[in-house]
Amino acid sequence: MESQTVITAAGAATISKVLYTGKVLVTGGREGAAKSSDGRLEISLSSPGTSGIGTNPEQLFAAGWSACFIGAMKLNASRLQISLPVETSVNAEVDLASGDEGYALQARLEVNLPGLTAEQARTVVEAAHQTCPYSKATRGNIGVAISVTI
Repeated sequence: MESQTVITAAGAATISKVLYTGKVLVTGGREGAAKSSDGRLEISLSSPGTSGIGTNPEQLFAAGWSACFIGAMKLNASRLQISLPVETSVNAEVDLASGDEGYALQARLEVNLPGLTAEQARTVVEAAHQTCPYSKATRGNIGVAISVTI
């Protein structure tokens, strides 16, 4: 089978070192299956709101972004000498929507940082939103609202 590059990303960040590559094969689209090359992920997919078994891309995106955002908060909190609470969590909601330009996404991240001051929470969340790769990828591309509960 011959392979050729059709689309390349213009304006992408300069990469000096790849730290990890997630490799997943999806067959059947939204009503299919996904399997990672290392076998650690093997799931059925189904469209949102249907009775199909499995998850959907919006749930997977919400889970990945939440995990990454917490990682970015941990890294930035450490640099800022702020101790993150053990109960730190992110509740992510990713909407599949439609509009004049077709389908689109929008997201809401509810960050829970119990025990931090309002200033500490704001500082950590703002720093995380600037450094989290998911936040960078979505910046200017989809609507994102971030709320913080302390």
